[in-house]
Amino acid sequence: METLLTHRGKRITQEDVVFIRRLIAQNPGDSRWTLSHKLCQAWNWRQANGALRDIVCRGLMLALQRAGYIELPVKKRNPLNPLVQREKPATVVIDPDPIEGPLSSILPLEIRQVRRTSFEKLCNGLIEQYHYLGYCQPVGEHLKYLVFAGQRTCGLYDL
Repeated sequence: METLLTHRGKRITQEDVVFIRRLIAQNPGDSRWTLSHKLCQAWNWRQANGALRDIVCRGLMLALQRAGYIELPVKKRNPLNPLVQREKPATVVIDPDPIEGPLSSILPLEIRQVRRTSFEKLCNGLIEQYHYLGYCQPVGEHLKYLVFAGQRTCGLYDL
């Protein structure tokens, strides 16, 4: 059996293409999303955690269409990516005057982890205003800290 295409380790044969064409023909009103779910269920194509590999399956079907093997239905919608259109953090107002005097006059300093707290917006705004690159939403797990001298913010750290 000749392999027409390999996608993410899955070898696709002419029989697979015929099956996909039949699936599309039998479900003419279905979206690409629905078709990918049906194909995954028919092939029992699952991730290690048991979830359907529907996103990989949609990529496979798109590759088959680009290669001319199948014709997918027209896209019904193009969902917005909230990460692409993310708003910049708001400008924050803080006392810009430097703290002068001996360290003992501003002690105790308090370092607070502010990730997922009401102070996170302050931290993001400070980075946007004062860091030369501005604020960019980090990917993955990360921590954010603010340093306080009494009620005054005097430092930040984004890790």
